Amino acid sequence: MMTKPLARDELWDIAIAQHGFVTAQQAAETGIGKHAVQMLVHRNTLERAARGVYRFPQYPAGEHDALMLAVLWTRVPEAALSHETALNVYSISDVNPNLIHVTVSRRRRFRRADGGDYAIHHEDLAPQQIGWWEEIPTVTPATAIAQCLAYGTQTHLLRQAIERGRARGLLKTTESNVLAKRLEARHEQ
Repeated sequence: MMTKPLARDELWDIAIAQHGFVTAQQAAETGIGKHAVQMLVHRNTLERAARGVYRFPQYPAGEHDALMLAVLWTRVPEAALSHETALNVYSISDVNPNLIHVTVSRRRRFRRADGGDYAIHHEDLAPQQIGWWEEIPTVTPATAIAQCLAYGTQTHLLRQAIERGRARGLLKTTESNVLAKRLEARHEQ
């Protein structure tokens, strides 16, 4: 006779791929109701990390937890680290963003006030524009540089990102050439 896995175990399976985090939406999608999630919080099995996002306290804390939380905070499946944050995590630029940049589709709107540390951008990304960095959805280096061109990131930081991205094999030659031309064209306007 097979027994149904405990709610905690089902959520743990999700959380191990997300730096120890799980969303209320993910719990609901696996058939675990709000009441069961609240009981796990009451028993200190889960702790509330943000509205609709919970964390297993026994999961080891990591240096990238805030980045994973930023993506999950949006509660949308297409969310990805982007712009200057992506340049920073790929270590292809000395950019030091003061906010965590996350891109979601154009149709998504947020009314929550608890995202003060996040810069939310609206752009419809193609699947090939999103990759993974440390198990966190992150736009590709080429997409991040293109986003930063439009965002207004300083030229020397973008030039550095293009050069380092090409040197580290994160950008194809054609991508780096196109981005370099776009960067130079920005100054001719």
